[in-house]
Amino acid sequence: MSLEPAVNSYYGATAHPAAHWPPLAGSVDCDVCVVGGGIAGCSVALHLAERGYRVVLVEQQRIAWGASGRNGGQALVGVAAGQTSIEGLLDATAARAVWDVSLAGLALIKERIVKHSIACDWVNGQMQVALKARHERELHTELAMLRGRYGYEHVRYMSRDEVRSHLATTRYTGALYDSSSGHLHPLNYTLGLAAAAAAGGVGIFENTRALSFAPGRQIEVRTPNGQVRCRHLALCGNTYLGELALVLARKIMAVATYIIATEPLGADRARGLIANNAAVSDMNWVLDYFRLSADKRLLFGGRVSYAARAASAVPAATRARMLNVFPQLADTRVEYNWGGFVDITMNRAPHFGRLAPNVYFLQGFSGHGVALAGIAGKLLAEAIAGTAERFDVFASIPHHDFPGGTFLRRPALLLAMLYYRLRDLL
Repeated sequence: MSLEPAVNSYYGATAHPAAHWPPLAGSVDCDVCVVGGGIAGCSVALHLAERGYRVVLVEQQRIAWGASGRNGGQALVGVAAGQTSIEGLLDATAARAVWDVSLAGLALIKERIVKHSIACDWVNGQMQVALKARHERELHTELAMLRGRYGYEHVRYMSRDEVRSHLATTRYTGALYDSSSGHLHPLNYTLGLAAAAAAGGVGIFENTRALSFAPGRQIEVRTPNGQVRCRHLALCGNTYLGELALVLARKIMAVATYIIATEPLGADRARGLIANNAAVSDMNWVLDYFRLSADKRLLFGGRVSYAARAASAVPAATRARMLNVFPQLADTRVEYNWGGFVDITMNRAPHFGRLAPNVYFLQGFSGHGVALAGIAGKLLAEAIAGTAERFDVFASIPHHDFPGGTFLRRPALLLAMLYYRLRDLL
């Protein structure tokens, strides 16, 4: 499965100049081979290089070509499944460890931005907004849990009136505001991680697909024009691994998501839409999410496709959803639209683990990977270096194959999504 590069991406149009690394030709030896050049793979490589390991990273397209360079840019605490779900999957100590790692993920982003001078337009602040009374009750329950059990003081409740003082829309009835979460330019952030890894000695090879690997004490990763011989292998390709690791493919599903960007609105008009410049996402299953860019555009995502194929009608449908929130933008041009695949698991919890004692994987971020993928890379590097406690907590989260096998799994998911879409209407 593949997706053509997003030719009309706002992120691509505003990306900083980046190195073009060559494809691999011939054989190379290293301590660790990383497959996948997104946030997770670049983070693994950077953390290992800092520990003195010889690292080679192979990417089948270009660095950040997949979800890491196309997503909504929201860096959030927690995991996509929600902390309550994690508490149902793990004991209290392990659930707390997952929460603490997610906090460390946000801190790591801010640390890396400063340490490596990554210009990626970081902004603090994120709002999770309610559309109905049921959502408001869920937010109050979440607030009590986060403050009471986890001592998380960065989050507070916003009333309807306060929400409307920050967002120029009558659509929302309440919100949780998180001052520690935030948003950034994800492509520039990932490119910055890759540049830091290369400066630390990582050998990066683009346009180099990992075709197969032979496990053992010495692993051989075969590519179209060469091979990598390594002692450890880190698989960070998510849905793009395909036949390289079919056992992993059964645990995730590719979901297409889409974003549009308006023309520049100007500082005053942009501030009039989102006064606190927070990233915003609503509580529907088929959710809307939006934020302002550094050059004062509105970036709005509001559609997903479980059919895993690009849809020509999606930009217009996403614009219509934007106008449901901000009808005052009816006279505004949409200048960019793009999409890509994210990987989801059955339970929306992240899926980390080992295929062999020296073959590791990270996947299943389920749309929550901007912060989590970076810290996951650090955990995997720790595990290779011999300190696996935090990695093993995540590896203990139970996961199941998507039902239906190769041909029926997606129709089964479509039926399940119909239920949740109907629930959004109630």
